[in-house]
Amino acid sequence: MKTLTIAAGIGLAAILAGGVALWSGDADPAQARQASSDTSSADALRIRSQIQNDPVAPAIAPQGHDVTVVVFSDYQCPFCRKLHPSLEALVNEDPKVKLVFRDWPVFGAASIEAARAAIASKWQGKHAEFNDALMTTTGKLTSDSIRVAAGKAGVDWAKLQADLTAHKAEIGAVLDRNSRYAAMLGLQGTPGMLIGPYLIPGGIDLRGLREAVALARRDPNGTASQ
Repeated sequence: MKTLTIAAGIGLAAILAGGVALWSGDADPAQARQASSDTSSADALRIRSQIQNDPVAPAIAPQGHDVTVVVFSDYQCPFCRKLHPSLEALVNEDPKVKLVFRDWPVFGAASIEAARAAIASKWQGKHAEFNDALMTTTGKLTSDSIRVAAGKAGVDWAKLQADLTAHKAEIGAVLDRNSRYAAMLGLQGTPGMLIGPYLIPGGIDLRGLREAVALARRDPNGTASQ
């Protein structure tokens, strides 16, 4: 997927009334207006809230956060791996950013296995470490490399297996929701991010992330794109 940066002059076009917007230079303004008229503001805000808030999706949610960044990603996606350090830097430098992880495993069975394991690790408070270990794993994932990443992250493997069994239905349901939300947003692949009301369908650098967060703070309803 092509890497996109705000600094590159990408246009903004609203695709849902009430603030969900698409960050894309290819969007047709007429189509955007039609989509906006076809979708009620209340529905758009409800959908956005559901995407930003989920009891099962792992998240870094500091008190007093004022912007939510939702990332749709796959642990085997090279562009997701490239994005990872920028997201880490953003949350480390900006204590008012909430980061929600929407695992969208589109690269096959190993991606699904990694996503399920990563989500399960939240029940032992190890998601951040395991997410980092998986994202910094090189090459294709295997069951063995997933376990190695778990060990690197300090994950209790026996507890992880127990949680995978105990929370099987919850994990499966959140992965289904993630796939459905990705389709609703029109994402064609990973990564994709929803930053406040703005969707970035592709990779972005740290500078671009900062600018997107700043815009979301100034314009939380996406009116700048309309």
